[in-house]
Amino acid sequence: MHYFLNSRFSIFVCLVFTLFHIHCISQDQSNNTVQVVLLGGQSNMAGAGNFDELDENNIKRIEKIADRVSLSFNGKPAKPLSYFDNKPTEKYKFLKRFGPEVFMGGLTLAEANPTKHYLLIKRSQGGTALYGAWNPDWTAEKAKAVEKEPKQNLKLYSAHIADIKDNLKQLEKQGKSHRVIGMAWMQGENDAAREVSARTYNQNLKKLIHSYRFEFNIEEMPFIVGQINSRYGNFDGGPDMVRAAMENVANSDENVAIIKTSTDTSWSDFPKHTDNVHYNTEGQKRLGVAFANALMNLQKH
Repeated sequence: MHYFLNSRFSIFVCLVFTLFHIHCISQDQSNNTVQVVLLGGQSNMAGAGNFDELDENNIKRIEKIADRVSLSFNGKPAKPLSYFDNKPTEKYKFLKRFGPEVFMGGLTLAEANPTKHYLLIKRSQGGTALYGAWNPDWTAEKAKAVEKEPKQNLKLYSAHIADIKDNLKQLEKQGKSHRVIGMAWMQGENDAAREVSARTYNQNLKKLIHSYRFEFNIEEMPFIVGQINSRYGNFDGGPDMVRAAMENVANSDENVAIIKTSTDTSWSDFPKHTDNVHYNTEGQKRLGVAFANALMNLQKH
């Protein structure tokens, strides 16, 4: 009887040890899996934050996580997260520019998950529409209806998909596993400027979300929408239609979140430059944090 109990105890100890070992291996594999975040949109996704306006503490925070957070921007090879070069203009005279990715993946996500590595894959182009250049079902007719002539041949959805697949292949060549954990979307002002694109924004946004999920076989991929609040173009009702469409899509899908914005031109929620369209340094900081927090909340599902 004593031998029998000792044998059972030994088996129990072995079982516990084995399960613990498997758990540790699983945790290690999870931590070594590169977390891939997709970002898409137009100029506010590209970003007009002035990197040189960030304080020393934020610069040090960015430098601290740069060895485990990379950015691939508009098809360029991934590199440690930082600013991108800006050609000075009358509007933006600074040299170092950044978008929501820095405070989304670079700081908020990475600092909340100190053992994980991230790859952000961003595609953005100012002054483009979901109805046209970003449409998964792109046609020349749709592009000509809403895009300005220099941008009528852009196929941004297809280009982004190619960016993503190329980056994932690069990870695989390096022997790294990967997992697409969600997408941030900041776009809609150009669709709001024309009636045909504003009235169809709801269905076009649903199609876009479905297309990304289908392309990478992630049925419930989290998707975060940044709500527009700028008004320009010849269709007065457009901005309200697009804003409402964004809320409707988020309310109809538990894996879609929306970052709501105010139309109060004090821009106290997400501060802007004096053009009243593009988010400034503080606005981009807050936008990035909001995207990250929304993604982490969706992941808790």
